[in-house]
Amino acid sequence: MTRAAVLTFSDRSAVGARADESGPVAVAALREAGFTCDDAVVVPDGADNVERALNAEIVAGVKLVVTTGGTGVSPRDQTPEGTARVVTREIPGIAEELRRRGAAEKPAGMLSRGIAGAVDPHGALVVNLPGSPAAVASGMPVVLSVARHVLDQLTGGDH
Repeated sequence: MTRAAVLTFSDRSAVGARADESGPVAVAALREAGFTCDDAVVVPDGADNVERALNAEIVAGVKLVVTTGGTGVSPRDQTPEGTARVVTREIPGIAEELRRRGAAEKPAGMLSRGIAGAVDPHGALVVNLPGSPAAVASGMPVVLSVARHVLDQLTGGDH
């Protein structure tokens, strides 16, 4: 089974001031789709933390990393910046579709700055989702609709 991981980036959740409600939504969707996935890991915001956490999962052999949180416009929302340090090739269509769906549900959905992309040569896919449980619930079907195809392509599969 393909290994997946969920990373929640939130200063408040990292110190226990707020429960991580979005990470478990992503974990449940991944498990239901047949991925092996541990419980979500909560990490403080910040580009350096994002970069370190993503690299740790990918080096450990995880092929699909879904992040929640840190995609907005507040100063500590730096998930896209940290992700950009790890991703070697962006796949903008995934992030565009996530924003399109998010904005259709709620105007603030267009404020997500999340990115998605491949991490070569590891054959991994990273996708940033917003931190709200509703955004994760609507975004996971988008991720899952293409994740296996992308992972197959990254390992040399045919179109």
